[in-house]
Amino acid sequence: MDREQDQSIPQAAPLVEVRRGPIVESRHRGHVAAVGGEGHLVASLGQPKAVTYLRSSAKPFQALPLSTSGAADRFGFNEIELAVACGSHSGEDLHAETVAGMLKKIGLDESFLKCGVHEPFDRETAERLRARGERPTVLRNNCSGKHTGMLALALHLGAPPETYDDPDGPVQQAILLAVSRLSGVAVEDVTVGTDGCGVPVFGVPVRAMALMYARLVAPPPDFDETTRRACQRIVAAMTAHPEMVGGTTERFDTEVMRAARGRVVSKIGAEGVYTAGVLACEAWPRGLGLAFKIEDGEDRRARSTIAIESLRQLGVLDENAREALTPYSRFPVKNHRGDIVGEIKPYFELKRS
Repeated sequence: MDREQDQSIPQAAPLVEVRRGPIVESRHRGHVAAVGGEGHLVASLGQPKAVTYLRSSAKPFQALPLSTSGAADRFGFNEIELAVACGSHSGEDLHAETVAGMLKKIGLDESFLKCGVHEPFDRETAERLRARGERPTVLRNNCSGKHTGMLALALHLGAPPETYDDPDGPVQQAILLAVSRLSGVAVEDVTVGTDGCGVPVFGVPVRAMALMYARLVAPPPDFDETTRRACQRIVAAMTAHPEMVGGTTERFDTEVMRAARGRVVSKIGAEGVYTAGVLACEAWPRGLGLAFKIEDGEDRRARSTIAIESLRQLGVLDENAREALTPYSRFPVKNHRGDIVGEIKPYFELKRS
């Protein structure tokens, strides 16, 4: 790699330290942005302009046209069903049954879903299926709710349901327009790739990701009333039914929304992406959006640590919420005997703008 190419790589900031005894054995670096409801950057680290894919953090915005188009009302989707359309669910029975019910409402079956098959994220469900010799179906894919919402939108728009994943088709173009509008990034400047579930995925700056969530929880006055209501509807569904966005147990998004008691929308994305929207509160009367990207894509030990510390520094989590999220805020390093020999913890201070 030559010097010019090397200088083009966004310089990430250290965010998490992995200590073994007195030595820092590893560090996770990344880019953080917090944007206020008025659209201004209020805190950051690293390079907020660094471009990355939203991955599953896009799901609430991929569900936005489902509401604005009238498709959700046409097919009678309730709040629980809208929540699962925005989620990366754990593949538990309640998730699979909810998606199956949505497919029934639109008159299609699971053969139309193109998200692929994987084991449920929920450990007990996966173990139960293995014990019975039962293979998971596409309904247990964490993206099955999102894909069913896209199928519903295709039918409502008069498009062939078989083509709902076509980047140039009306479903994905409607979603691209929603991403562009909420992020403030022109359509032609949004980078489009292919997500793990086969549909388009969108690349925008980390700062724009934070703006999307600030606008989701506090739609600006110049948004039309239909879009404003759709944003409010999605936020209400996610915060009222966090178990549909993640799962009943051991899912970080779910636990954040439970701990915040309706004051925060939380959504993870693959490869070390995290996003949150903070509803209007004393600290942030016009709402707040938070987004970060962990440079090495770490999804387990660093992401929740950074998220909780960022929310703490921004004055979002009260004492009760911080206590509830303690199991996710830092982690011990253990040897094979179970002895604690170190710690994984946040090591950063957000720079206020």
